[in-house]
Amino acid sequence: MSASLDSFPAITRFAPSPTGSLHLGNARTALFSHLWARKSGGRFILRIEDTDVERSRPRFRDELMAELRWLCLDWDEGPDIGGPSAPYAQAERGDFYRSLFARLEMDGLAYPCYCTAEELDLSRKLQRMSGKPPRYAGTCRHLTAAQRAEREARGLRAALRFAVPSDQIIEFIDTVHGPQRYVSSDIGDFIIRRDDGTSAFFFCNAVDDSVMGVTQVLRGDDHLTNTPRQLLLLDALGMRRPGYGHVGLLVGADGAPLSKRHGSTSVQEFRERGFLPAAILNHLFRLGHTSDVEGWLAVTDMPAHFRPEHLGRAPARFDEVQLAHWQKEGVERMSTEQIAAWLGCGDPAEFVDLVRHNVVLPADAVAWRAVVRGDLPPLGQDEQGVIAAAGPEFFAAAAAAFDQSSSDLKTLTKILKERTGRKGADLFMPLRVALTGQAHGPELAPLLKLMPPETARRRLESHAQNT
Repeated sequence: MSASLDSFPAITRFAPSPTGSLHLGNARTALFSHLWARKSGGRFILRIEDTDVERSRPRFRDELMAELRWLCLDWDEGPDIGGPSAPYAQAERGDFYRSLFARLEMDGLAYPCYCTAEELDLSRKLQRMSGKPPRYAGTCRHLTAAQRAEREARGLRAALRFAVPSDQIIEFIDTVHGPQRYVSSDIGDFIIRRDDGTSAFFFCNAVDDSVMGVTQVLRGDDHLTNTPRQLLLLDALGMRRPGYGHVGLLVGADGAPLSKRHGSTSVQEFRERGFLPAAILNHLFRLGHTSDVEGWLAVTDMPAHFRPEHLGRAPARFDEVQLAHWQKEGVERMSTEQIAAWLGCGDPAEFVDLVRHNVVLPADAVAWRAVVRGDLPPLGQDEQGVIAAAGPEFFAAAAAAFDQSSSDLKTLTKILKERTGRKGADLFMPLRVALTGQAHGPELAPLLKLMPPETARRRLESHAQNT
């Protein structure tokens, strides 16, 4: 690891907007930021970016914090515990932002913009038609006091734009992408305060990172082009620059950014389905980050194996099949009591121990509960073939043998072998299918002991009659 990455305790942050559920991509960003802080002996900050008044909701904020705690991603400073940079909700930091807006206007580095959405849209279309990249044309940058007064008299509300200086070179070293170089003339004047008085992302995100002492910002590479704008702002205000690292986005199997069409995308959805937090973290840990450990990692061991220099530029492919692999690993490490609580149906320990190697999610246990204390679903095509091949005489003999053996599989198969001449798979497979409805699964002998005897007998008799 280079000295620039490990020579000081890193202060990192996660700054979600409370406008919806915690997305897997954002959860991965939170994980990497958390691990960097924990690995280096630094601090991890949680900041709520709720300046989007129309879309932000307190319930989303509470849900985000609950999901982070469920993932074991605790924070050292945040809206619920405070800290030296409080408040940690941007909706409560308005006075601070207003003071900075006033400084920029006083220094001639920001100006009110009265352009309407329609005017801006037309300007962008005209620029595209002429082969130019769409950016703000500077329409309001040089308005006189009288022209501004006239617009305000017409009831036009003003946004505040940052006056981007011409012909400046903006350079920084991105932790993931390496040296970056931009020309300010390619950046149009951008809005830092909306016309409703709320602060824009570019502005409050940058200044809060600076004043909260954040040393390393990790985020998706869709924010890479935001960085030169934010550095211009920080330099204009004489504020300290944090370091930046932009990680490749999470994508689905088709290579497109992960979205609802790929299935579940939020932590809450995976939690509700019964995925374990450690399984999710083991998968996310390896998406866009090359691990030096191939096998399972306990969450407490992850900081020691996190390598900031191993963060990737390429898109990271989320694969639920791989997540299921880590889920199996996690379930294997759970105690009988933990699995029983996870399944959540008050199953006896005998049942839990029997099915634990055949369940990935709690829903998988439903079929095995039906085997021991319910009705079997209709047989699949392959299972029907097994029953048909055995024939009704076999099951008539099996039902008669069951009257002598009851739930003792060893005795049942011994009697049945003597009466039918069948052995091996020819004997065991039709018995398994008739009794469980499935060709594979937990050991049949203990399953049979968990079944009410009348249920087992009825299943055997049904194939003697209906085959």
